[in-house]
Amino acid sequence: MRRDDLKPSRLSPRDILRVGAVGLRARRARVVLSALGIAIGIATMVAVVGLSESSRSDLMAQLDRLGTNLLTAEAGEDHLGNPIKLPKSAVAMVERIGPVLHATATGHVDARIRRSDVVPDERTAGVTAQAARLDLLSTLGGEVAKGVWLDPAGERLPVTVLGSVAADRLGITRTGETIMMDETRMVVVGILEPIELFPTLDRTAMVGFPAAERHFGFDGHPTTVFERSTDASVEDVRAVLGRTISPGDPAGVRVSRPSDALAAKAATDEGLTTLMLGLGAVALLVGGVGVANTMVISVLERRQEIGLRRSLGATRNAIRLQFLTESLLLSGLGGTTGALLGAAATHAFARFQGWTAVVPPWSLAGGLAATLLIGVIAGLYPAIRASRLHPTVALNAT
Repeated sequence: MRRDDLKPSRLSPRDILRVGAVGLRARRARVVLSALGIAIGIATMVAVVGLSESSRSDLMAQLDRLGTNLLTAEAGEDHLGNPIKLPKSAVAMVERIGPVLHATATGHVDARIRRSDVVPDERTAGVTAQAARLDLLSTLGGEVAKGVWLDPAGERLPVTVLGSVAADRLGITRTGETIMMDETRMVVVGILEPIELFPTLDRTAMVGFPAAERHFGFDGHPTTVFERSTDASVEDVRAVLGRTISPGDPAGVRVSRPSDALAAKAATDEGLTTLMLGLGAVALLVGGVGVANTMVISVLERRQEIGLRRSLGATRNAIRLQFLTESLLLSGLGGTTGALLGAAATHAFARFQGWTAVVPPWSLAGGLAATLLIGVIAGLYPAIRASRLHPTVALNAT
């Protein structure tokens, strides 16, 4: 047979995978530790994306449930810095705006609230008093946890409805109990569920406008007006709300949308997600360095094996493919484990928080793609180094 008829041996893809897997099985402890670095990085990235998406999904569902069409107008200050008063007819004026569906109001009541008449005046438990219109609860989408809301008869009587935090601070657990507002004993007829769009009301004791005027000298001027309009017209209403309530000094009326706070929270979560993804990328980089270190050591330890294979006809390309395959398998093992751990952590934490777990498929696919890229980069130098070893030198290595 002529020399020209000799051809280098070629490995099929199946043989390459088998040879690469054998190299990993021979060093299991080192393989596990190296893959762990990759797994931690991928698990961190998948979990961060999953938890961020789960939190954002829950937040968006909350926004959809509460609605983004609620605006509030509060009494501010005039151009001299003096507090202003909203007109008594503020609600009626707002209701004249075409797209407005509902309008209601609350007013600050200057009254000290205590659990009983034996509690000193200065111990108010951090609860404030507010006069409330009968349609407040329906406009805000609030619900009564215990008892009832104010009715046309109750708004004129010395009765009160407590926000959830106010009831907790006063130690009220059921209706029918009494509290003191200044020197007036008020019967608690209801306790509200938390009002998510306007949590300051959770810390208030609410009475009817007529009762507040009769018992506490309330002047009838609202301090906060709430309105709901159609979704498409929110910004248009927002633009005219201040001048509608106070035509002479619209700048003295502070107009806001409570749902903007939730939207800001979503934006904050997105910023934190970017930061955590950066930390995950650092962990992934460290894992890649570990894989590269493992492969370099593997080349040094297996020089005689490389020399023997070269002597038996293995080409440089076959040696390169062998070590590159080992690196890819090692990274793939870590990436798959990390993706599963990240998804499991997302589901566990989301379930604990009461969220719907969301693990975007692109985060899993992206994580696995990143591990394969790391595997190629980490294994390229060791593979080239192994293929350049001369058979004679490699066989004589000790």
